Amino acid sequence: MDISLAPEVIIVLMFSCLMLLMATGQRVFGVMGFVGVAAAMWLWGGDGGATDMGFNAAIKLFNWYPLLTLPMFIFMGYMLAESGIADDLYHALHVWMGSLRGGLGVGTLFLMVMISCMNGLSVAGMAIGCSVALPELVKRHYDKRMISGIIQAGSSLGILVPPSVVLVLYAMIARQPVDALWLAGIVPGLLLAALFLVYIVVRCWLQPELGPAIPPEENRHTLAEKLQVLSAGILPLLLMAAVIGSFFLGYASLVESSAIGALASIVIAFVRRRLSWLVFTNALRQTLNASAMFMWIMMAALAFAAVFDGLGAVRAVEALFLEDWGLTPWQVLTLMILSFVIMGIFLDDTAMLIIVAPLYIPIIDTLGFSPIWFGVLYVLTCQIAYLTPPFGYNLFLMRAMSPPDFTIKDIYLSVVPFVLLMVVAIALVMIFPQIALWLPERFAGA
Repeated sequence: MDISLAPEVIIVLMFSCLMLLMATGQRVFGVMGFVGVAAAMWLWGGDGGATDMGFNAAIKLFNWYPLLTLPMFIFMGYMLAESGIADDLYHALHVWMGSLRGGLGVGTLFLMVMISCMNGLSVAGMAIGCSVALPELVKRHYDKRMISGIIQAGSSLGILVPPSVVLVLYAMIARQPVDALWLAGIVPGLLLAALFLVYIVVRCWLQPELGPAIPPEENRHTLAEKLQVLSAGILPLLLMAAVIGSFFLGYASLVESSAIGALASIVIAFVRRRLSWLVFTNALRQTLNASAMFMWIMMAALAFAAVFDGLGAVRAVEALFLEDWGLTPWQVLTLMILSFVIMGIFLDDTAMLIIVAPLYIPIIDTLGFSPIWFGVLYVLTCQIAYLTPPFGYNLFLMRAMSPPDFTIKDIYLSVVPFVLLMVVAIALVMIFPQIALWLPERFAGA
């Protein structure tokens, strides 16, 4: 291999080309795959196997057996959404919490946490929040920015709480046990949800106009009626127990537990008399769209990362941080976290993960940090990237699915307090690693 430029310079050039082409509005997977293959051709020429490098790297994707969990978990979430189970859950939360200031906001957050536990993706939470919770919150005269912030921040919990699809992908790439990563995400996820909840309650208590309580005459329910609507959450809770419990207790593998979840979601829809051909085909269609998007991005990112491996990028970056710049391990870790935030402006979590995980994980091992702990920090940072302008994923989804009177300014400003709370959560997990590591060390031997 004859490279006239230093590997560091080539890495910078590749990322610069990637960002420049994405600024033109092209598809992420197309730009990423093109830059990776073009860089391979430039560095090694057509006779050195460079023409096959991108294809060979991408085809590895089909050898990842645990990747079968991806469409299963996605289907499970969409089936529950299409069959109206989420509507039942929200109605129950509406009855129980509507009489409190900000109560529907708190109920919406609880709904998001439950949907996260059933789906593991942010996009499903956004779709359900905008279709189920948003109209009711608007009807009850909640502040637009409060509504937007709750839905966007609450949906981001889907990539941290089990069964997180992003943590499954991280486990495959970093070669870490999925059960340990799922356990590691539970306490930080609950911590973040608690921070959101406290903020909503305190803010709406101090400023009742942001989240007014439902008038008593509109929310008169007997205890028997409240207990009856509460039954709406029993079947989804059983679903979560079946999926996560069967895996953790060793009764099923990860792929088998995802299949159990997909089948159980169909059974739940049937039991609730919500299963129809339209519901089934809509869930399948949305699953296909989401899964295909993940697959294309992952294949392109693997082709891009193959050039990194050929350049020896891990050794180059490690030498740059530790030898040339003389940084301490914590300074290196902080730079990695900041790089996630910057890349998250332009890339989605899957693309970012496949690009940087092969680069950063060996360095994390060298520095003596836990890859499990680092995985939680990565996901927490992805949540911030979802909500930060100008290209935050959830910002675009919120704009596309909200009414016209929700301006882009409202949507951008709505996430500021929640992003600050996420920064607090990251700081706490960095300062106290046991927040993420206690459960894995106790139950998974991580």
